[in-house]
Amino acid sequence: MYEHAEPTAVLRPLRENGPALLVPAAWTVAVSGVLGVVSTHALFVAHVVMSVLLVAFLVGSWGEMGSGALRVWKLVILAGTPVTLAGVLGFLALDGVLAFPARPLLSIALYGWILLPAVGLADTGRRVGRSARAYDVGAACCVVGAVGVAVAGSPTATAVALGVVGVGQTLGIVAATVAE
Repeated sequence: MYEHAEPTAVLRPLRENGPALLVPAAWTVAVSGVLGVVSTHALFVAHVVMSVLLVAFLVGSWGEMGSGALRVWKLVILAGTPVTLAGVLGFLALDGVLAFPARPLLSIALYGWILLPAVGLADTGRRVGRSARAYDVGAACCVVGAVGVAVAGSPTATAVALGVVGVGQTLGIVAATVAE
């Protein structure tokens, strides 16, 4: 009687376009956390939500990410899932819920999500003719941002370095979304 779209067809636009919104949102929240605008509890919740979204994205896109640049991004997301979970554990340790040192776990999450996408961006930049510069700039921003975070002497300097990462990763994901 009525035709209904396949669930995967309904979710496809979210999988294809969602990252272009979620990447800058995630880095905005991270910068806000560094500047004290959002609480560590909000950052914890963001990590939990991100973990769920990463797994859902992998499950929903697994078959489509079997070769080329998409395979590399699948590996980035696979590696990023435990990196994000390290952040979840780090925030639990920070709150005293777990008896682990929080700083190494939070550092794994932070530097993991700064540098893992750099690999995907650099690989994608080598594979595409159109928008290659956007991917190359995005990868460079990740590396510059990682160094900036490592040497930052203040929350403001850390926020600026994370802003560079956010701009670079956003540039890359928007280039990928537009190329679709």
